[in-house]
Amino acid sequence: MRDKLEHLNKKAWRIRQIVMEMCVAAGTGHVTSSFSCAEILVALYHGGVLKIDPKRPKWEDRDRFILSKGQASPILYAVLADMGFFPMDHLQRFCKAGGPFGVHLQNDVNGVEITSGSLGIGFGVAAGVAYAARLDGKPHMTYALLGDGECYEGSVWETAMFAGHHRLTNLAVIVDRNQYCVTGRTEDIVHLEPLDAKWRAFGWDTVQIDGHSIQAVLDALDAARKPGRAQPLAILANTVKGKGVSFMENKALWHGVAPKGKDAEQALAELGAKT
Repeated sequence: MRDKLEHLNKKAWRIRQIVMEMCVAAGTGHVTSSFSCAEILVALYHGGVLKIDPKRPKWEDRDRFILSKGQASPILYAVLADMGFFPMDHLQRFCKAGGPFGVHLQNDVNGVEITSGSLGIGFGVAAGVAYAARLDGKPHMTYALLGDGECYEGSVWETAMFAGHHRLTNLAVIVDRNQYCVTGRTEDIVHLEPLDAKWRAFGWDTVQIDGHSIQAVLDALDAARKPGRAQPLAILANTVKGKGVSFMENKALWHGVAPKGKDAEQALAELGAKT
């Protein structure tokens, strides 16, 4: 297990490096939004949580992963390429004219379930997919990753109410609790706390974890599949926006901006030192 965790931790740093290279080359992309959820996506995909097959991206019985915070598209593209859904060199077309890799997530990329970017929509789709699976007697799980700023959207709480009411135990939500929106800290703009109590009030089991601990993420995701659960699961993952690049961490105005020039050199050097 120790070797597996070491491998997954290294993988998360390598994926960050790939994302930075993509965004620097494109001159755009949501770097900091991607970096806060690196360990979460690596645990889901490389940690063996998701039942998927890169050779059969539309396999009917696959687990579904919905990236509701669709601005973090670069990291999902990078993870999918690394998993073999498409060749790694295709990432060079990120944000290029005529290419499939938009700055917000696009579902014409192998392995991507929905086009997303408008906040709150992905979570609603995830609940619908989970509800349909129950009606069809299908065993697959649905996982959705939300941003914490996304939790300002009324549609998020409408969906939470629906899923709680229907006890969708085949649905798990991970909230990337990096504490930041576009222009500042969530608790300075409009408080979200107590976020765990809010989810519980809508009929969800909740757990708070360190979102940069691969072990903690794997343990929480494993709990989502345990039989006998009576409620859907919300995992509140405490993370750092821009994790891994010193001058980008917890800096709101780096949201949606790729570094250039000397900043880009420093960012790539810092990530290179970790990989």
